[in-house]
Amino acid sequence: MKKTTLLLIAMVASCCFGFLGHSIIKPNEIENMKLGAFSVSLSVKDLSASKKFYETLGFQVFGGDLKKNYLIMKNGNALIGLFQGMFEGNILTFNPGWNENAEAMETFNDVREIQHHLKTNGITLATEVDEKTKGPGSMMVTDPDGNTILFDQHI
Repeated sequence: MKKTTLLLIAMVASCCFGFLGHSIIKPNEIENMKLGAFSVSLSVKDLSASKKFYETLGFQVFGGDLKKNYLIMKNGNALIGLFQGMFEGNILTFNPGWNENAEAMETFNDVREIQHHLKTNGITLATEVDEKTKGPGSMMVTDPDGNTILFDQHI
């Protein structure tokens, strides 16, 4: 009986310390980070040809302008950006504050908060947003395999 009581007390104490440790020891983590809409930004050679190709895959023009050399295309929740002559390579893009319909989200992590989190955790930034500003801003990182990730906040 004494062993069972001590074992029970030890298990309860262990759970309590584990819970407290979990909530106290993670100062550099943003819990449930909300990055917003995700898309792939593709560098294309011929915007009209790419538009036709992705329309064949069921995408429809959602935004952008052929005359400005870019289109945003959508198929369900999937978003792709087609950009002619604007950058080299392809970019993974997150839009903090927007959902996949370019509608403002109630809760999200501001790009400055995400930037601070990444820097605090030792991630080198390719570009930075001024942390003293508010509203629209962007920053970029490169993942370990050389992929560019853009955090582009519009609100």
